[in-house]
Amino acid sequence: MPVFLENHDAEIPLRPGTTKSDIVVYLYQNPEWGYSPQDIKEALDIPRGTATTTLKRLYDEDYIGKTADGYYHALGERRDIRRYVANHNQAHRMFGHHRDADATPEEPETKIGEGRTDEDLDAELADLEDDLHE
Repeated sequence: MPVFLENHDAEIPLRPGTTKSDIVVYLYQNPEWGYSPQDIKEALDIPRGTATTTLKRLYDEDYIGKTADGYYHALGERRDIRRYVANHNQAHRMFGHHRDADATPEEPETKIGEGRTDEDLDAELADLEDDLHE
């Protein structure tokens, strides 16, 4: 996934598409909430062991905070990580998939030129070109 170089911070070793990055993005997109490992597991559809281990690593590396009763959360003072998440979101908006994989394009009720001969279409085109030149 491309990165926006103006705000890119090479000191943050997060790579989009990894569990580590997905968890950081999720927590920083929802900074007012604290999440248990089970909450993260369910939200990101990852194995419980992966959620628990990754959350612990992120906490140990000071990417995220943790309450005394075990809820993980975004850190307000980590502007560098907030920039990473903003860049991630921007790249997703620019290059992400915006429709369901199963979606099919809508078919118009009528198609351009339907029911007209080539001669009719040529005549209509000639009329339009004449209007442009007037």
